[in-house]
Amino acid sequence: MQRSMLTALVAVAAAAAKQSVFSAPSSGCSTDVPISCDESKGSCCIEYPGGLITQTQFWDTDVPNSPADSWTIHGLWPDNCNGGYQENCDKTREYKDITTLLTNAGLSDTLNYMNTYWISDDETNEEFWEHEWATHGTCYSTLKPACFSDYTTGDEAVAFFQTAVRVFQSLPTYQWLSDAGITPDADKTYTLTELSSALKQSAGVTPEFECSGKNINAIYWYFNLKGSLYDGDLVPIDAPESSVRGGNCAASGLKYPPKSSSAKTGKDANEL
Repeated sequence: MQRSMLTALVAVAAAAAKQSVFSAPSSGCSTDVPISCDESKGSCCIEYPGGLITQTQFWDTDVPNSPADSWTIHGLWPDNCNGGYQENCDKTREYKDITTLLTNAGLSDTLNYMNTYWISDDETNEEFWEHEWATHGTCYSTLKPACFSDYTTGDEAVAFFQTAVRVFQSLPTYQWLSDAGITPDADKTYTLTELSSALKQSAGVTPEFECSGKNINAIYWYFNLKGSLYDGDLVPIDAPESSVRGGNCAASGLKYPPKSSSAKTGKDANEL
């Protein structure tokens, strides 16, 4: 039941994205295709080799103006199904002005949302977004320019950022932990099982945490994909053994520290 709930949340967010001002050309892909990681070749309708879609979030405690009541976006990565990953797959598409691409697409609401929930701790937000697109976005086989009819330069990057935002919106990690009575506290400690079980109760799948010492500071949610990243179906799965992300947290004594006093209370992270 819970897994179905997360699937439904992703589907609702996807439908909302498709009704936005930006109208990317349809992929033309049916979702009645093999799911990623069941195939050994890629196409515009089958994501490969990066068929393990990884939505990763930060819990940074010292970033000015970071929302105190929400995790923030790190990225949406096409990790390889058998472990490992590719990076910087197309130097010719490493776009240098994501802000302008989104603005020209009529996505000022998405851009404003990203400036609240997709923020950097050591560079400008724009530089962070450019890095995420160049490093990970260019590696999606289903977002290659040839996969778009009536392609305009940057369409695939706009589709990537829209998708990354709506997947994040379907994963309210802070709220799900809070629903289980787990909120940021400087002193309280948890076992890894307590944290993971609380999220599985709401999401129906088990994510993977990353820690800095005893402090949790990142989380990884995993999906397989049917169809194109932009308008296909993301199928939530448990953190796989093949993943090379996270997995460094101790079994107990883990802390979920509050953000600094410079953090702010965000608007509803599930709404643009």
